[in-house]
Amino acid sequence: MIKFARGALLYVGIVGSFAAVIWLLIELGTGMPARALPGLSGLASAENLPLPEAATGDWQSLLLNRLAHPLPVLLLQIIVILTVARLFGMIAVRLGQQPVIGEILAGIFLGPSLLGWIFPDTSAFVFPEESLKGLQALSQFGLIFFMFIIGTELDIGKVKNNSRDAVMISHSSIALSFFLGVGLAYFTFQTYAPAGVTFLSFSLFLGISMSITAFPVLARILRERGLTDSPLGVLAITCAATDDLTAWCMLAAIIAIVKAGSIAGALMTFVLAIAYVIFMLYVVRFQVNKWISRYLAQNKNPHLLVSGALLVLLLSAYIAEVIGIHALFGAFTAGVVMSEQADLREALRQKLEDISVLIMLPVFFALTGLRTQIGLLNQGTLWLVCGGITGLAILGKFGGSALVAKLMGRPWQEALSIGALMNTRGLMELIVLNIGYDLGILSPEIFAMLVIMALATTFMTGPLLGGINWYFKR
Repeated sequence: MIKFARGALLYVGIVGSFAAVIWLLIELGTGMPARALPGLSGLASAENLPLPEAATGDWQSLLLNRLAHPLPVLLLQIIVILTVARLFGMIAVRLGQQPVIGEILAGIFLGPSLLGWIFPDTSAFVFPEESLKGLQALSQFGLIFFMFIIGTELDIGKVKNNSRDAVMISHSSIALSFFLGVGLAYFTFQTYAPAGVTFLSFSLFLGISMSITAFPVLARILRERGLTDSPLGVLAITCAATDDLTAWCMLAAIIAIVKAGSIAGALMTFVLAIAYVIFMLYVVRFQVNKWISRYLAQNKNPHLLVSGALLVLLLSAYIAEVIGIHALFGAFTAGVVMSEQADLREALRQKLEDISVLIMLPVFFALTGLRTQIGLLNQGTLWLVCGGITGLAILGKFGGSALVAKLMGRPWQEALSIGALMNTRGLMELIVLNIGYDLGILSPEIFAMLVIMALATTFMTGPLLGGINWYFKR
């Protein structure tokens, strides 16, 4: 007790002495005149200096000003997005769907289609127009990490072992879907293309939008159904990986054509892109794998290894963006470069997957929802066009993949199952659509139609697989 009292007295004495001296200095300094501001004659006192905006008015104004600052706005947006995304994801799981379906619907719920329509003041307060650039930057970082993880999961060995059937199925479905997309652009260009956009840019983006397969969603569906190591699962994953790789190369070429604006510029971008890919796959890949193997043999601490991998990722994304083929393609290529190292792949997944999938991707879905204005489809003809787009998308991927798989000698059940799996678009489709929207190639109406198509084709994958299995078991 005596020891405690002695310590308390010592504490009060030290802190109290400094507090008294501080108070005395403030009292002495209060009477000192303020320094004259440059360019002003005479002295500027506290009375004639403008007060900061946050220091004026009552406490309500002070609170509102603080809430309107960029950081509180961004934190509030993330809280709202994660809460709603998790709720909708749980509902989707209860309905037998992938959580990504619920997260995409959560983004649409938070956008002008629902929240902005029912509670416009609340939507404007949580998602002010000037704050969307911060959300977009955050979502782009999430996509860069996610595409890197997808690249590391690409099993090049499986692609080589099943390359014959996989290339035939995936490339045939891409060719048919791309043809249908360009044909659709021919009939919709003059009505729905944004002003100033050329037919070439519009048709190429509609074609690639029809050709995408969501490799990660397909892999998750097969994992949940226990089909990953089955012949159907191996072939479907190989087809999806081949489809993804081909589609991203096509997307890089299309972006190069759109951004270059001229044939000479496009050719220069193509040459740089090919040189970049060759350098990454045949130089960086060899050196990185050599360094990783040597490091793992000598050290067990993965921190330096992960730091080096992230540096390669960011450099690759930066170079791809500077070349003009988008940072996401660079992130995917960096992942492919490191896909052979299982230890590194697992370490990177533990470090990056939770951050990108649980936090940043819902932000991307919310941003997509904020751009999706379903209310623009306020006429019956627009919904007919939306239905036609969805039907053509299903015909291209489901019909094309199933038919070619059957022609390759697969039984009807397996062929139809491959078609159903290749028809799922999910997140990868939304990434392509947002790139087209950012480049000004897709109008808000077409963007909303294609988002609905992506939702419909992803939502139908599970029920379609169940129906196919039920029919053939019966």
